[in-house]
Amino acid sequence: MAIDRVAPLEAVLFDIDGTMCISDPFHHRAFSELLLELGYNDGVPITPEFGMTHMAGRSNEQIGRFLFPDEEQTKIDAFFRDKEALFAKYAGEGLKEIAGLTQLCRWAEERGLKRAAVTNAPRANADLMISILGLSDFFQLIVTGEDCDRSKPFPDPYLRALALLGASPDHTVVFEDSTIGVQAGIAAGMPVVTIADERREDKLLTVGATLVIRDYKDPKLWAALDKIETKAQEAAEVNGEE
Repeated sequence: MAIDRVAPLEAVLFDIDGTMCISDPFHHRAFSELLLELGYNDGVPITPEFGMTHMAGRSNEQIGRFLFPDEEQTKIDAFFRDKEALFAKYAGEGLKEIAGLTQLCRWAEERGLKRAAVTNAPRANADLMISILGLSDFFQLIVTGEDCDRSKPFPDPYLRALALLGASPDHTVVFEDSTIGVQAGIAAGMPVVTIADERREDKLLTVGATLVIRDYKDPKLWAALDKIETKAQEAAEVNGEE
């Protein structure tokens, strides 16, 4: 899916965890501590790779079904209350943006683009991260997996964001970092720019990512945005001549 086909660009939709901020270490720390207390995996600590494979981008409901397939829901709910409290504590001590995020947000705001955060994270979690990043006033709305019957990898959260913004998928770009996020954005009919390192790049391209970048300072991103603006300008000039 060519990224310049969205010209003229109308809206940008951002996932939060791993897309706007480096949050995985704080999630991992919280999960690890609680799972060790429970004796999960025979007391062997989970690895970051385990987290990326089985947890990254997923909702608490999805993670809970994976971790505790035979456990009562009340106990699962209690586990995630404790986990989110720990995450909030650790994130408050050191959550940082993906390099260049502020610059990209300023670029979007200057052009009057519609803006939404779309995440599988619980709302309190999403609000916390956006607040720490100083972007509470940037986003016009936040859509969480809890707001939809189906969370990512289904397209429902992205389709809801488009509907609430009054934006077209034909003129919107998604920013993501996980395979299920890419799948959701593509299923909703939009090109997806994905934050990832070299180890995950091929996998993300395989599931449909339009462009894989290291961070928001990546020259590939700005070349793509320039291409969108150039195409929109050329189209406007042609229409003006007609």
